Parts: sequence; C-alpha cells; structure tokens
Amino acid sequence: MSHSAKGKIYLIPSTLGGETTSDIIPKDVAEKTTSLRNFAVEDIKAARRYLRKLDREFPIDDSKFFILNKKSKIDDIQKIINFVLQGNDIGVLSDAGCPGVADPGAELVSFAHEKEIHITPFVGPSSILLALMGSGFNGQNFTFSGYLPKERKDRIKKLKDFEGDARRNNRTHIFMDTPFRNMNVLEDLLNELADQTMICIAHNLTLPNASVRTYSVKEWREKAFDLEKYPTMFLIGLSQSKV
Repeated sequence: MSHSAKGKIYLIPSTLGGETTSDIIPKDVAEKTTSLRNFAVEDIKAARRYLRKLDREFPIDDSKFFILNKKSKIDDIQKIINFVLQGNDIGVLSDAGCPGVADPGAELVSFAHEKEIHITPFVGPSSILLALMGSGFNGQNFTFSGYLPKERKDRIKKLKDFEGDARRNNRTHIFMDTPFRNMNVLEDLLNELADQTMICIAHNLTLPNASVRTYSVKEWREKAFDLEKYPTMFLIGLSQSKV
C-alpha cells in the first residue's frame, strides 16, 4: 500500500476541565478536529461533549468512535491501525490534556510508526508543562514520573529520592496522583521532607480558579489547603533565584 493511500493520525489536546475551549484550544486545532469524523477516544461520552463544545453543530451521529483506554488490548489497537491503513484519518482524544502524555495514545502511535503512518501532534494544554512553567524551578532538567506508588512506604521512598536528586542535580521532579489521594501525598511531603525543600503545587490549571504556588515545606505547613477534589500537579525542585 502506498504511503499516500494511508490515513493520518492526529493527536488532539482536550481542555483540562474548563467549560470553554476558545481561550485554551487554538482555532486551527479546533477547526481541524471538527473536520474529522473518526476518533479513538478514552471515553465516548466525554469525547462527544468535547466535540460539541468545539462546535455546537458537530454531527456526532455521522462520526465513528473507537475506544482507546488503559484497558485496550493489542487487537483493539490493531483494529484502529487497520482502519487508518484503509485510508481513513483519525483523531485521538483523551479525557483531559494531551494524548500519549500520562494518557492513552502512546501504544497506538508506536504501532502507527511501524506502519509509517503520518502522525500530527497538535498544540494544547499540558498540565505538566504549565506547572513547570509556573514553578520557578529548573525547566532545562526535569523528570515527569506520572502517578506515585499507592503504598505509603513506597510513596515516601519515592518522594525522598526526588528530594535528594533535586538537591544534588538541580533537577525538577513533576508527579501527580488521583485527586482522592492528593491529601495523602501532601501530608507525606510535609511530614517526611526537610523544612527547606521547595515544593510547587499547581491545581485546576487553565480554569478560572487555577493556582500555582511554590513554597518551602516549612511554609507549606502554614498554607496547606484541601486538594481532594482538584486535579493537581506536584513538583519538587530548586528555586532558580537561589541556585
């Protein structure tokens, strides 16, 4: 099959939870997204809602949706790849943020590269980069570790590893957890790390009540607040004004 006969895969960013899209999703990205009629999505209901936010007239009933989430098997992914190889363009959508970055999509893209399918990642909000930008920590040497271990003992070990590495190598460590475990993470940060260790907490990014704050562990003990319901990014690093 010639390269030109294949469809293309577009990696489409979603909002991080906001009701409007116009100030978060670039106009060209919104237009290209709403011109597509085939999608691989983490959740069909969320995807439909998002497409209707981009365009109130979007023809949902004329569109085809494949499920692509952490439960997807190789067969499911192969089905999507075959569909694209038949000449169909497809947009990949996760529930929030960017597909393939702490969200489903990387496996599909990996298979697509093997078949020399053209991949286009679109610009949109990444909570990882937004948090890093707002932290005041080193943006040239950073690691994103995704979700922390569930077991408290393992989580504390991981946090102490981040703390030591940040101090030795001026490396920023970015990580997250599910909202219902945010307060456990915060408690471990404040109880287990050194007073002078710097922590940035960024939550509800791009929303009207977004907040990005960087304080030492000691200062956070005075300023801590309830994070339980908020999508949150945590960062451990060195404030660049002090390096």
